[in-house]
Amino acid sequence: MHFYHGDIVFSKNKKELEIHENSYLAVESGKVFGIYESIPKQYEGAPVTDHGRALIIPPFSDLHVHGGQYAERGTGMDLILSDWLSTYTFPEEAKFSDAEYADRIYKAFVDDMIKNGTFHASFYTTIHGDTAGHLIKFMEDAKMHGFVGKVNMDMNSPDYLTEDTEESLKETEAFLEKHIGGERVKPILTPRFAPTCSRELLYGLGRLAKKYSVGMQTHLVESIWEKAEAVRLFDDCSCDAEIYEKAGLLDNGPSILGHFIFPGEDDIRIAKKYNAITVHCPDATNNIIAGIMPAKMLSDRDIKITLGSDVGAGHGVAVYKQVARAVQLSKLKAFYEPENNGTLTFAEAFYMATKEGGEVFGNLGSFEKGKDFEAIVIDGVEDEGLPLSPANRLERFCYCGDDRNIIARYIAMDHF
Repeated sequence: MHFYHGDIVFSKNKKELEIHENSYLAVESGKVFGIYESIPKQYEGAPVTDHGRALIIPPFSDLHVHGGQYAERGTGMDLILSDWLSTYTFPEEAKFSDAEYADRIYKAFVDDMIKNGTFHASFYTTIHGDTAGHLIKFMEDAKMHGFVGKVNMDMNSPDYLTEDTEESLKETEAFLEKHIGGERVKPILTPRFAPTCSRELLYGLGRLAKKYSVGMQTHLVESIWEKAEAVRLFDDCSCDAEIYEKAGLLDNGPSILGHFIFPGEDDIRIAKKYNAITVHCPDATNNIIAGIMPAKMLSDRDIKITLGSDVGAGHGVAVYKQVARAVQLSKLKAFYEPENNGTLTFAEAFYMATKEGGEVFGNLGSFEKGKDFEAIVIDGVEDEGLPLSPANRLERFCYCGDDRNIIARYIAMDHF
């Protein structure tokens, strides 16, 4: 048994924080055993790591992030989505055919995520299956949990990134076969989005999903153009989500739907039917003017919502900043579109970033008894002589803090 002392904060449920001030979190064999106001007599003499008044919280999960876009973060932010993709993103992703370049970027990206308290992530890479596997190795070495996908796109894309359909499927299957047995990081199918994927490609990926029992991530109803273009190209479908349903891509593993900004009723129905995970990426949609996810409305309808940095459309890896931005954008959405839109609370946004997100990757995201123990420790957010409650310190960290406020990280029982 090992005890960690501090102010312990995690999500009790979607709407409430659970706070144990000046308490001891007990960990046995890598799992949370309990939380105590003082160390029980039978455990007196057990080792204690004392963090004083610092906050002990679960780490963050990033459910939508592009490994091939890390080097372009914070550039081209004055462009709208289509121009940004063609000017910055697609040329950058083409560089990942070079293993040396891919290794340098992927290693830096993983290090930055850990530094900022993100221990779990679902990554898009590029169309290059070989170098996508390198990202898996860096994540495994860092003891992260996650999903990594080789991107598929065989039409409506730059010539230098447009795949041959059959070759795309063969390379994807080779990627799955090589990495399906990963301990912490698993492969996931990653059609970029419907307008860049032929029917033959999507249905081929559906067959692979069934054969390997693997999930899928994609961009879904991210923009008004994409929502309309998807059903124009797949005119036998009533909505974007139905394209993936008919292809057999929603019922073999986690279905992670990035952005989900302009869902229709059929999109919502299908997402709920398959218990899909939607991902709110506030900074990214702000930067490229895609729109604002109706997060509060979807949450109230029991759609699963998590958070994503969406680097590089998002300009930084810190998911705790997305907690703050999600609240801010929900207020804007409710102010300008009051019908059917409410405001997220801080507790709801923190839940999306920790418990809801963590559970996508396993027994993670919380300090409930039996959960796998992972944590970050937060300090240094108070003004001198002006103490704050644990809840207010956590909120201030998400709005005002940075990686320097993370004074300890516990991942797979490693401490650094």
